[in-house]
Amino acid sequence: MNRSAASIIVVSGMQGAGKTTVADALARRFARGVHVSADVLARMVVSGHLWPEGREMSDEAAMQLRLRLRNLCLLGRSFAEVGFAAVLDDIIIGERSQHLREEMGETPYVLVMLTPSLESVKAREAGRGTSLWEQWAWMNEEARATPGVDLFVDSTALSVEETVDAILTGLQPVAER
Repeated sequence: MNRSAASIIVVSGMQGAGKTTVADALARRFARGVHVSADVLARMVVSGHLWPEGREMSDEAAMQLRLRLRNLCLLGRSFAEVGFAAVLDDIIIGERSQHLREEMGETPYVLVMLTPSLESVKAREAGRGTSLWEQWAWMNEEARATPGVDLFVDSTALSVEETVDAILTGLQPVAER
């Protein structure tokens, strides 16, 4: 991959997979890189925000989740259009990969799925003082079966920098297509 070329890389994975940390480190590897975080977009809603309740969710939560994805893609495309490598992070699993395709339209992007072991996610969350993995454990298998993924990275035994290296190495064939 030519790191100075504008591109869009979407980093996904289950809750607690390390998406935000990895996406930020990846964006810093480019001469002109930007990290667009779904978490930051979610925090912009200062009242009335609904988190998805689980695999099945209310219409309002689903609408807000789709709006977050739309804005994530709009920002990513906006930065890429002026020469930035845009690294986006969000939970894009299952049918949300189709939503991503719809929101990106004709804009090329690559989808990277972080797939650390569930034990690794549990350990990360314990370090944060949370146990969200219990509520979202179903995402582990769904992430691994998501269609349209360009690169799967098992980051279980990798540091953040090693994960970024694996992504950059793994995406070279994708970028050359």
